[in-house]
Amino acid sequence: MTARSAFDIIFRNALLRGAADPMDIGVTRGRITAIEPTLACEAVEVDVGGRLALPGFVDSHIHLDKACLLGRCGHDHGSVSEAIRAVSGMKKDFSVEDVYARGARVLERAIVHGTTRMRTHVEIDPRIGLRGFEAVKALKRDYAWAIDLSLCVFPQEGLTNDPGSEELLIQALRDGGEVIGGCPYTDTDPNAHLARIFDLAEVFDVDVDLHLDFDLDPSWWHLDEVCRHTERRNYGGRVAIGHATKLSALPPERLRAATAQLVKAGVAVTVLPATDLYLMGREATHNTPRGLTLCHKLAGDGVVCSIATNNVLNPFTPFGDASLLRMANFYANVAHAQVNDFDTCLDLVTELPARLMNLRDYGIEVGNPADLIVLDTQDSRFAIAELPDIVMGFKSGRRTFARQRPTLFSPGC
Repeated sequence: MTARSAFDIIFRNALLRGAADPMDIGVTRGRITAIEPTLACEAVEVDVGGRLALPGFVDSHIHLDKACLLGRCGHDHGSVSEAIRAVSGMKKDFSVEDVYARGARVLERAIVHGTTRMRTHVEIDPRIGLRGFEAVKALKRDYAWAIDLSLCVFPQEGLTNDPGSEELLIQALRDGGEVIGGCPYTDTDPNAHLARIFDLAEVFDVDVDLHLDFDLDPSWWHLDEVCRHTERRNYGGRVAIGHATKLSALPPERLRAATAQLVKAGVAVTVLPATDLYLMGREATHNTPRGLTLCHKLAGDGVVCSIATNNVLNPFTPFGDASLLRMANFYANVAHAQVNDFDTCLDLVTELPARLMNLRDYGIEVGNPADLIVLDTQDSRFAIAELPDIVMGFKSGRRTFARQRPTLFSPGC
């Protein structure tokens, strides 16, 4: 038993990943100051009850600005380009208040499902202007008590072919944009698009997070150009690509070469299971391809990977509840993950996206913010296997949500 002079709060009997026995976690001024078997001190106590404690889920790729549009247009869209056109037709009428309300709805769902860190992609172009950006900046401020929100600004509908987009991007980067994204497959000059995105990343010293190679034709791609820029500009570890569904269509020998290329360049991959499965292979009449890149296998070969939400209730994905635990379970089912892969699947929504986002203070470690969630299980593999309840969450040591266990009323109660 270790005696300390003071803690603001002590989490008792918290089971950490990889630990055989529960530990006590001492928190002072919102940060973890001790992790030991038994802490003796007068403090507010929270008994975790031997259940699994995690530092919260990390959603590395979501679009809050175009969420919850399910009731505004017909959802008979069958391709990426049709979904882009559908949202493009609506977003010119988006107001700051509208984007804020829809984004808040998703944020609150994400929080109660255990997400503590998030990167949201925000569309910047002459149709939406900076209205979506202003709304998401307000969400970042207003929900900082529960979640750390990072803003990635990007041109969804091209850059070189969309006059005015670059000037708006620069304005957003000067006013709080923390990451820059791109979408070269919507541009008439994809290589120029990529070059300019990387130029702006260097000027503003921000990371790059791209939508890339989002179809099932492996005869061409933009991966080579992204890796070339990453290596030439010494940007390894600061570049991520989302979707990358072309990787799912590669034969084994080409996939091995692409994996080695990603590792060498230091380019991370985010797989977006709900969207990738919904939009890929829809033209097939039988033996429909999944279009899902197997990121747990890429991660095993050294690629930094993540699983993320992407879209919620819109033309790209008319499903969703912002639960990353459910998304990881969904991925594991579709990807034929084996039981011994389940811990990696949990990594894909925790430690690995934290690395992708270069979060230096993530994790239940002394010195880090006391951000943690508690799952009703004692085995991290069962987090993926049985989708246990997430019973409580804390941000900087302050409780952000709690769930009560359901009560069964048997006959005679």
